Amino acid sequence: MTLINTLFPLGWQHYLLGGLTIGAGVALLYLFNGWVGGMSTVFSSSWSFVFKRSFFKQARFVHSRNWRLVYALGVVLGALIWRFALNGGEALHTSVPVWQLLVGGFLVGYGARLGNGCTSGHGICGLGALQLPSLGAVLTFMATAFLTANLMAFTTKGLA
Repeated sequence: MTLINTLFPLGWQHYLLGGLTIGAGVALLYLFNGWVGGMSTVFSSSWSFVFKRSFFKQARFVHSRNWRLVYALGVVLGALIWRFALNGGEALHTSVPVWQLLVGGFLVGYGARLGNGCTSGHGICGLGALQLPSLGAVLTFMATAFLTANLMAFTTKGLA
C-alpha cells in the first residue's frame, strides 16, 4: 500500500475539490465584497437574531448577519450535495463518544472566542491575506490539535 493510500484511504480527489471550492469561495467573497468568511462570526451573528445581550448586538454582528446566514446555509447545502450527489447518500460515522464530541465542541467554541476567530477565519482567510496574527493562531491551533490527538491516542491505548 502506498503512502497516499495510507494517508487517504478514501481517496484524495474529494479533499482537493473541497479545498479548491473553499478557497475559491472565500477568495470571491473577499474580492467582490471585502467580507471575511470565518465561521465563528457566522455563529455569533446568527445568535444576534435571538439574544438581546450586548455582545450579540455589536454592529459587526447585526449588520452582517443576513449575508452570514446565507453563507452558513451554503456550507450546509454544500455538505448535503456532497453526501447525496457525490457520495451516493452514504453517511459517515464516528466511533468517538458523544460526550467527547460535546466537550470538544465547547472547547473549540471557547478557543475561537479566545483567539478572536476560528480555524476557517484564521487558517483560510487570515493566512490568505498574509496576516501575521492569523499565522500565530494557526500554529497554536495545529500544535494544540497534534498534542490533543496524541494524548487521546495514548489515553485510549492505555485504557484498552
